Amino acid sequence: MAAAAIHASASVDPSAVIGEGASIGAFTIVGPGVEIGAGTRIGPHCSVTGPTRIGRDNHVHGHAAIGGEPQDKKFRGEPVRLEIGDRNVIREFTTLNRGTGDGGGVTRIGDDNWLLAYTHVAHDCVIGNHCIFSNNATLAGHVVVGDHVILSGFAGVHQFCRIGDHAFIGMGAFVNGDVAPFLMVAQEGYGRPRGINAEGLKRRGFDPERIAAIKRAYRAVYMSGEALDEARARLVELAEGSDDVRLMLDFIEGGDRPLLR
Repeated sequence: MAAAAIHASASVDPSAVIGEGASIGAFTIVGPGVEIGAGTRIGPHCSVTGPTRIGRDNHVHGHAAIGGEPQDKKFRGEPVRLEIGDRNVIREFTTLNRGTGDGGGVTRIGDDNWLLAYTHVAHDCVIGNHCIFSNNATLAGHVVVGDHVILSGFAGVHQFCRIGDHAFIGMGAFVNGDVAPFLMVAQEGYGRPRGINAEGLKRRGFDPERIAAIKRAYRAVYMSGEALDEARARLVELAEGSDDVRLMLDFIEGGDRPLLR
């Protein structure tokens, strides 16, 4: 693999580690404590602040701010970091903050995600793999996002919330509670469940039997009118024949914030 290509106008701290075949664009600043993996491209006018580790074959477009200090008044300069996996696309003006000492100390982004323009990921968030965050999607601190999650444009997620695998958050939805796996949330003040993300599941190879089981679980929790404890008991029965329902049940039982219903 070719040596790293660093534009003459870029400012790269001598302690930064730049992998083979990586490139740093014009007027970009790379600070101390930064590690950029092989084949990763950092566009022009970006800032990458450490401690930050960026994996292989990522593409960071112009004017992104990567690894900035957390926007938290309790932050006192303690050692915290940002970790980004491989093959992510990070578009213009995206901001990704490091963690906080009280929040675990690390913000973590997985592999194969698309973070579109003006996306914001706050301190101590954990994002899985194969997610798409559309323009202006915003996560407050300590949010946990699973795999294959889509956040539409201008969606916002309250701090400490969790978004389960394969969920779809509609445009402009403001989420202030946990969103269980497979759900589709639409805008109505704060987002409310509006059925399962059936089309997305079909595209990912879920067969009709799996989708039908998820629909039965959805009806039990979100349409039956039963109290949550009663709905949970019904899920226990349904989970005996479906790993997907078991995933929903485990998600619901593991939350600190109220379930979005």
